[in-house]
Amino acid sequence: MEQLARRLAARFPALFAARRRLALASSSKHRCLQSGAAFRRGLGPTLDFGGDEVEVEVNDSLMRFFDHCAKFVALVEENDAAMCQVNAFKVGPEMKKVLEKVASALCLPVEELNADLVQVAFLTCSYELAIKNVTSPWCSLFSEEDAKVLEYLNDLKQYWKRGYGYDINSRSSCVLFQDIFQHLDKAVEESKSSKPISSPLIVQVGHAETLQPLLALMGYFKDDEPLLATNYARQAQRKFRSGRIVPYAANLVFVLYHCDHVNASQEEYQVQLLLNEKLLSFHHSNQTTSTYTDLRDYYKDILENCHFKEECELPKVNVTAVDEL
Repeated sequence: MEQLARRLAARFPALFAARRRLALASSSKHRCLQSGAAFRRGLGPTLDFGGDEVEVEVNDSLMRFFDHCAKFVALVEENDAAMCQVNAFKVGPEMKKVLEKVASALCLPVEELNADLVQVAFLTCSYELAIKNVTSPWCSLFSEEDAKVLEYLNDLKQYWKRGYGYDINSRSSCVLFQDIFQHLDKAVEESKSSKPISSPLIVQVGHAETLQPLLALMGYFKDDEPLLATNYARQAQRKFRSGRIVPYAANLVFVLYHCDHVNASQEEYQVQLLLNEKLLSFHHSNQTTSTYTDLRDYYKDILENCHFKEECELPKVNVTAVDEL
């Protein structure tokens, strides 16, 4: 997070200039507060944000919207049936093959292992590699093909729990999406009135589970067919790869530009989107720059018609997850 802050400050020097106001919001989770503090540290003592300690606003209704969405909690988070594709893949032919190989390597009867235990071993391997740059002994149990199977197992879970599996996963994030556009609207309004921008730099620290639904709401990384327990081979080239979409310190940046000297046919406010520091193309244009008006128009329906309270209300009658979602 410190290094991310340094890179962003180098990339947008005008935004991170001295005496610019930084608004910092975070989830209440300790790891998020620590991430926010690390980001602030990365900006260094040279940036005067009105004293060394930037006030961190804890805002779980935005950063952990999923906890506040009764429909999501009841029908997805706490509903075993919602994970039926994940559970089916755990006992499917691809996982069975991995289990047999791991059991053989450990000289264990295959009945003593299950997909969850093998996944723990795989995660131990990947965490040590990612965090410590150490090749754990657990890594020797897995070939690249095994790793792809275990990656798919994790993607299935993310897809059905936080991605396109159920509409409520992404619809619950409209409160955050609308908040982002409220900030952008305000900046445009202040700029047009020649006022100083009251919040030129807004940093919100949440979770992979905050970002994944938001990107799904915006329509990113959507495959033509859903991820299922039965289509592992067909999904080899899938767009939905959670390890690439929400890696450690995943970040989504909206950058609003005020363009001087534009010709009469062009709007003076333009936007760019960066995911994990790489430019994202906009759906409506396939370009990496959009006028703010065009972007707002493209997401008009979500901005005007996605109401968190209504989306997240539990249906009055008892219905199954499949009927409702």
